[in-house]
Amino acid sequence: MRLGLMMGYAGPQVKFDIPLIQEADRLGYHVVWSAEAYGSDAVSPLAWVGALTQRIKLGTGIMQMPARTPAATAMTAMTLDQLSGGRFLLGVGASGPQVVEGWHGVAYGKPLTRTREYVEVVRKIFSREAPLEHKGTYYEIPYRGADASGLGKPLKSIVHGRKDLPIYLAAIGPKNVELAAEIADGWLPVFFHPEKFNVFEESLRSGFKKAGGGKGPENFDIAPYVTVAMGPDLSACFRILKPFLALYMGGMGAKGKNFYNDLACRYGYEEAAAKVQELYLSGRQQEAAGAVPDELVDAVALCGPKERIRERLSLWRKTPVTTLNINSGSLETLRAMAEMVL
Repeated sequence: MRLGLMMGYAGPQVKFDIPLIQEADRLGYHVVWSAEAYGSDAVSPLAWVGALTQRIKLGTGIMQMPARTPAATAMTAMTLDQLSGGRFLLGVGASGPQVVEGWHGVAYGKPLTRTREYVEVVRKIFSREAPLEHKGTYYEIPYRGADASGLGKPLKSIVHGRKDLPIYLAAIGPKNVELAAEIADGWLPVFFHPEKFNVFEESLRSGFKKAGGGKGPENFDIAPYVTVAMGPDLSACFRILKPFLALYMGGMGAKGKNFYNDLACRYGYEEAAAKVQELYLSGRQQEAAGAVPDELVDAVALCGPKERIRERLSLWRKTPVTTLNINSGSLETLRAMAEMVL
């Protein structure tokens, strides 16, 4: 099992802990992942980090597909990959309707259809086997709509990118996980429960079967995000993480349209998930955080003293997880995880 590091989002000022990332590079962490929501983007920080590191791979976790055309994403990926000496990993995702429609101003539409087309176009650009042409529900290249100039023509990328540049999909819903297994090189799940891997197994199996060619867990990177709160007081560690879980379960979406809340329900926490969402959406965020069960926090994060975390890691080792992407701003935790895993 390899280790990755999450950079997270920037706050009001765009600042990242470069010494922490450089230490991850020195320790042998496999990848550092950026992020974006509706503030700092996922690409610019990686260009900065790439210039200040030597070996660690640079992953977008994730670039929001509705924010960019597939061609723009492919151009960015090839550029950063070549500038970094082949270290780039392209992570993409559908994001959610609140951000897609409320920030980017485009229709959320059918994310599965968009994702399939998007990845297909990006791979065509990487391959350079022929000038780019695509006609689908979301993307028509060259564009030939009623308002087209009629001057568009199929083009090949000037840059000769890696044909096998890895593409990762962020996914937690059953159909989206299946799609990731079918068309991507890796999967980026959030709030992964190692003891409930069965929740995802059928989707993965179905996706691998559709892909064919012997695709399976042995040649597919399962790379979940996991927050690590290391400290002597287990309850205090849980309390640190509960507001974060409450935000996603309660505030990232609306009733009936919250993927993280749905996932908590699939893990068996229907009653708690409903209560957290009700409290959060009524403006009682602190109470919502208090309603997040300790058991759920413990399931999807690594909490407590170092020896307890070492023991809990055995649960993750029993799954097909190949890259464990940790979220922690602590140098001590970064080094402890390297000692335990690498």
